[in-house]
Amino acid sequence: MFTDCAAEVPAITAAAGPLCRSNVFCKEAPMSAVTVCSPMDEAVSTNPQVFPLEILDIGRIEYGEALDFQQRRVSARVGDTVGDTLLLLEHEPVITMGRGGLTEHLHVSEDELRRQGVGLYWVERGGMATFHGPGQLVAYPIIRLRQKDLHLYMEKLLASIAAVVRSYGLEPQLGVHGPGVWINGGKVASVGVAVRKWVTFHGIALNANTDMSGFSLITPCGNPTERITSLARELGHPVDFAEVSSRFVAAFAREFDFTPAQQPAARRPHWLTVSLRPESGVRPVEDMLADLRLHTVCQEALCPNKGECFSRGTSTFIIMGDVCTRGCRYCAVGKGTPAPLDRSEPGNVARAVARLGLRHAVITSVTRDDLPDGGAEHFVRTIEAVRGTSPETSVEVLVPDFQGNFDALEAVCAARPDMFNHNLETVRRLFPQVRPRASYQTSLEVLAFAAAKSLRVKSGIMLGLGESWDEIRASLGDLLAHGCRFLTLGQYLAPSGAHVPVARYVAPDEFDHWKATALAMGFSGVASAPLVRSSYRAEAMLAE
Repeated sequence: MFTDCAAEVPAITAAAGPLCRSNVFCKEAPMSAVTVCSPMDEAVSTNPQVFPLEILDIGRIEYGEALDFQQRRVSARVGDTVGDTLLLLEHEPVITMGRGGLTEHLHVSEDELRRQGVGLYWVERGGMATFHGPGQLVAYPIIRLRQKDLHLYMEKLLASIAAVVRSYGLEPQLGVHGPGVWINGGKVASVGVAVRKWVTFHGIALNANTDMSGFSLITPCGNPTERITSLARELGHPVDFAEVSSRFVAAFAREFDFTPAQQPAARRPHWLTVSLRPESGVRPVEDMLADLRLHTVCQEALCPNKGECFSRGTSTFIIMGDVCTRGCRYCAVGKGTPAPLDRSEPGNVARAVARLGLRHAVITSVTRDDLPDGGAEHFVRTIEAVRGTSPETSVEVLVPDFQGNFDALEAVCAARPDMFNHNLETVRRLFPQVRPRASYQTSLEVLAFAAAKSLRVKSGIMLGLGESWDEIRASLGDLLAHGCRFLTLGQYLAPSGAHVPVARYVAPDEFDHWKATALAMGFSGVASAPLVRSSYRAEAMLAE
């Protein structure tokens, strides 16, 4: 149950692949991101300031984390960095007090709330006291009002909830004791909103299968006679939460004149635009690499940061050739039968590091399942060669999983790289489709092995493959539990139409949120932005 509305008076102020609603990799997950656009937006789709409405299901989440992201998204919307968003979620048990809330509306002390595992927040929305908990659909519209009429906005929000109630064969009642929706005299949903420069935030809460006992901790909406109910209670049986969410999205879209987008976005969003670097800064590095017969991630993996890194005189070296023995569906590196190892390669890498004057060298490889040790000895020889010619240079390795060969891992770890990196790449559910010849659990065990050797351990995850927020959070927890303390998060960009498609483009404010979340969870260093890649400015993370 949310709370009554008293809206903040606003200050009046005069790419790599398509966005898509879903794909084969998210059909078994809760709706995590959907795009809809208004007919008006379709007519002006060539205007770079027009964005589709993103319907973002962030799952079951602690109130403070949701509030943090909501505030980031509001600021981004006010600044026109992103478009309109509808956040869908469930909260962990929490009491929120709006601007009309009073301490006497709490029936127990704050210490008792903590003992029961119930949070307490005083927030800037309108209304008084309410309780949020699992089984309650919370929706936060973060949209710029096209019609600057708060009363009309409230009417449309309430009409959206009423439509959901009516779709279950129940008769909604409006305005019984103020803004909200009632069924048979019991309040099933309320509205508590705020507006900043005509961008809305906070929103609605609809009791679907909510445990009503949480409301006994407060005077709901400041009304001691208010009876709180839920769809499940009125129907006499539980309701499917995902279906309630889906019906609300449909009703919201109708009320606010949004319709499903007919065409995916033709271009990447502006935050994925990369400025071209002068050829004079790139060519010398490319020529040197060619002369030494070396390969780099910058070239082989079509890294969007190649121009920046090359112009700064840095690169990430790929050893053991440019042909991989696996067929990961996200990667641009060529697949097939690799050539024999070039025994001069470790020395050539060392010479390149010396010529570039690198303070930090990153060494990775194609996967060489054809070799008994997966190329572990070649890694060791390269580390030793770099240290022999550039003893002041720190060395980071980004290794494959060696098929879980711990003898191979032991050899690499014994060389004591300054940073040991192995990328998880994606969440557990999507792993088999994205990395069909690898194992999520094996990757975790590789990281744990290196952590047990007291090495600094790093990993990376690509976002935008169709993962949910719950799945991202679970993967971060898995990484922490297996000793990883350094993390990179970046936008997945499909190298071609034959690779896994981009499910959505993740906005910069969401990457900022995940950085803050990961640091709060216990990571020591986090690089999180759309264009971040595993080795991007790796020397800065090592310094952390």
